[in-house]
Amino acid sequence: MRIILFTGKGGVGKTTVAAATAIRAAKSGIKTLVISTDPAHSLADALDTPLGPEPVEVQKLLYAQELDVYYSMQKYWQNIRELMLTVFRWQGVDKVLAEEMSALPGMEEASAFLWIEKYFSEKLFQLIIIDSAPTGETLTLLTLPQVTKWWVTKALPLQRFAIKNIGKVARFTTGIPIDKGYEELEGIFDKLESIQKIFADHDICSIRLVTNPEKMVISESKRAYTYLNLYGYNVDAIIINRIIDQHDTSALFKKYLKSQESYISDIEESFAGLPIFKAPHLGEEIFGVKKMLDFANKLYAESQPELVLHRESPYLLHEIDDGYKLKIKLPFLKNKTYKINKYGDEIVLQVDNRRKNLFLPRFVNYYQLAAHNYQEPWLEIVLRK
Repeated sequence: MRIILFTGKGGVGKTTVAAATAIRAAKSGIKTLVISTDPAHSLADALDTPLGPEPVEVQKLLYAQELDVYYSMQKYWQNIRELMLTVFRWQGVDKVLAEEMSALPGMEEASAFLWIEKYFSEKLFQLIIIDSAPTGETLTLLTLPQVTKWWVTKALPLQRFAIKNIGKVARFTTGIPIDKGYEELEGIFDKLESIQKIFADHDICSIRLVTNPEKMVISESKRAYTYLNLYGYNVDAIIINRIIDQHDTSALFKKYLKSQESYISDIEESFAGLPIFKAPHLGEEIFGVKKMLDFANKLYAESQPELVLHRESPYLLHEIDDGYKLKIKLPFLKNKTYKINKYGDEIVLQVDNRRKNLFLPRFVNYYQLAAHNYQEPWLEIVLRK
């Protein structure tokens, strides 16, 4: 089974690329599910097909689903919902507000993980394609098990033993299965940790960054690429979407085309070594299976997008006794002049007349450059407080 997650800055065309990839895979004879985890769903519009919180068959071998956290909780995690409602009511929270708060922070993303865990364990599909939320939410999704576990231990006012024992009494007197909810919550943590390991398995899961040839979008793509690699996830391709034809001679686009050329060069240099796919701006809205398939064929040509397209992590971050060691793979640096500076969570590496910007996790904001060493092909940078 394969999982491919598409992410990128909001508005870059993730949904179009994800849906088109799913359609092409299904046409190749692969049983495929494309699932939207973005609260602002647009997958149904892209496929021009009504969708719901359960998988819907769009055509032969192609299924699609738009997640709904409240539906998921009511159908599969009702005990947890009752647990959270009871806890908030005990704390004097208004009923309507308690209903809203019963969905844990990150539960939208967690429900995606739990659905995928279900499909993975039941072997229901050969390929799952995830139309993810914008980059920041995707990083939340991928670090969710630890974050949610921490939040719940802080939010619940009683220790595990007390909840289980008091919960039995509450269930007896009120019929509310508080203890069962806590057991279910623990089971969810186990599933989240299990599926996170699957996401980190480079043979199973690939992450693909969708970007546009625009400055702000490229900056976010670079940041996401570094973060994902540092967290151990496999980014196996870059998709440059909405490239305007260089032969367009209209005065309106003349200036834009010039900057677009520069930005595409920046992407190719920044993500050197990764497969880079280029999607033209077709000058019209792309929706419906036929248009999506045409788009996918232009994007991938003879490639097989369902395969793992690349395996290599160019960044490694290790904890050391008094700080962190960052390793960056930079072949052929040996005979070049380079300079390293750090500004907050950003490392700026100047190699001859070229500059490379690397974005680090925000917790190293206050760490300083302590030392660096180059042993081909790895540049090692030591950060200490």
